[in-house]
Amino acid sequence: MKAQPQASHFIDGAYIEDDAGRVIESIYPATGEVIARLHAATPAILDHAVASARRAQGEWAAMSPSARGRVLKRAADIMRERNRALSELETLDTGKPIQETLVADPTSGADSLEFFGGIIASALNGSHIPLGRDFAYTSRVPLGVVAGIGAWNYPQQIACWKAAPALAAGNAMVFKPSELTPLGALKIAEILVEAGLPKGVFNVIQGDRETGPLLVGHPDIAKVSLTGSVPTGRKVAGAAAGQLKHVTMELGGKSPILVFEDADLESAVSGAMLGNFYSAGQVCSNGTRVFVHRSLKERFLARLKARTEAIVLGNPQDEATHMGPLVSNAQRDRVLAYIETGKAEGARLVTGGGIPNSVTGEGYFVQPTVFADVTDGMTIAREEIFGPVMCVLDFETEEEAIARANASEFGLAAGVFTADLTRGHRVAARLEAGTLWINSYNLCPVEIPFGGSKQSGFGRENSAAALDHYSQLKTVYVGMGPCEAPY
Repeated sequence: MKAQPQASHFIDGAYIEDDAGRVIESIYPATGEVIARLHAATPAILDHAVASARRAQGEWAAMSPSARGRVLKRAADIMRERNRALSELETLDTGKPIQETLVADPTSGADSLEFFGGIIASALNGSHIPLGRDFAYTSRVPLGVVAGIGAWNYPQQIACWKAAPALAAGNAMVFKPSELTPLGALKIAEILVEAGLPKGVFNVIQGDRETGPLLVGHPDIAKVSLTGSVPTGRKVAGAAAGQLKHVTMELGGKSPILVFEDADLESAVSGAMLGNFYSAGQVCSNGTRVFVHRSLKERFLARLKARTEAIVLGNPQDEATHMGPLVSNAQRDRVLAYIETGKAEGARLVTGGGIPNSVTGEGYFVQPTVFADVTDGMTIAREEIFGPVMCVLDFETEEEAIARANASEFGLAAGVFTADLTRGHRVAARLEAGTLWINSYNLCPVEIPFGGSKQSGFGRENSAAALDHYSQLKTVYVGMGPCEAPY
């Protein structure tokens, strides 16, 4: 099983290699097999990518918004035509089951390209400001060259979520995928050029934790958009702030889901499972603290246990598989360590809790795991695990649930399940999170803004709001008479 690309980097419309860079091995998480070997970008490669982007950005920005939009929409069409091949590559890259990647990964990337390609002609307009005899007007202009730094859980989606608004606004981008999932972004770059994107407007360089700081610190980078962990976000935001660069930080969370006594049981269990087990739990917005009203708790747990134990783990390339492995051996070890900590601190293990017997070989699998009787002070209730581990806590009153849900440094997402929509809106208004769902969870259509608050980051991805973070206002005052001075 091989997925070796033509070369490690895609710069100025072509693949390019530099064997002097550190070797990056791309490993298929379901088997532990090395499926590709690439090289991290050397300083020369990084400079080449940024210089290419800087040269191409002016040509791209000079095109009309409608012309830019047509390129993005053609790229979306190509992605949809090749959805199967892109999904299979995403499965090799991440270990996520093909059942999931077929509907959630390149598809959502194509949605983003199509959306921003369709709205830019109207969304980038400025305003006219009458000032008596004189007047002023504003316009939205691109920032220049933007750095995108991706995470390993949704590599193709994240590449598109960052590229689409950045390119729509007239910027160029240098994108660095995670070293754990280096393959998908290269295909996105290929498709964009095939769709008519001028060479150099979107470049992909490979790299690791040493490459990222070089990209962030490059003097020709005007903005950094990162999807990653909170510790990484703090470092990147600090480095960018030192040079007064624009930043968008889409970071981690420990999001709450509140299940009230009148909630539809099956819907609430479905929401909790989607918020914990999709992508083997490797989703930043996951609702990993599930607060269930005490009167509903045991019925909720019984149904949750039965449905969780019916999840099919196994070969990600089999469309019958529900859940694949974690992305790496190190991530599996991290998740297993959290499970042991949960047991040691007194949480009740409802189901799961280890490596599944049903899966053989070297894959990085962990059973979908549910803990009950979790208290707020437990490690598994406070720290982001990023694996298929759900913590169920119980509560008595609405006020208590809200206070405990908000008692976290994170503020990425939250969910509310209730039949009382008045309460749903009331509770959502008080929860401290950037993205919330009522009687649903983890649905992120491109039309709505996505992003966090508190330590979960700032800025927004998706929706027209994202264009504000990839452009800036220019104001022009127009004097319609003679210029006068008092001296």
